[in-house]
Amino acid sequence: MTALTHSEVTCMLPVKDLQRARRFYEEQLGLRPEGLRPDGKFVYRCGGTALALFPKPEGTKAEHTALSFRVQDIAQAVAELQDRGVRFADYDLPGLKTVNHVCVLGSEKAAWFEDPEGNILCLHQDLE
Repeated sequence: MTALTHSEVTCMLPVKDLQRARRFYEEQLGLRPEGLRPDGKFVYRCGGTALALFPKPEGTKAEHTALSFRVQDIAQAVAELQDRGVRFADYDLPGLKTVNHVCVLGSEKAAWFEDPEGNILCLHQDLE
């Protein structure tokens, strides 16, 4: 299955309100739209990965992180997104405590937030 090693990956996120989701992904996260596909999906390109939002009237609420963006400086990325109105989650649980919205998990730092559709998104920074 080496062919998959070199394949592009598309992350599919269901959304109840495509226009509301587009405003969030474009205005608050700063993603550049690639455009609307004939099948109704709206696509963004993030590095070598595609993010496709697709309308689903009943939506889908995952209880896990649906998408994680790797960043070089998580504190700076959190601050920039907060300036654009993104609200980060804070946790104080055994083994999971955030400080300034950021948690250290093994070999990475992470910060979580939700899109307007309830999809859980994450920023993560690898520790070196």
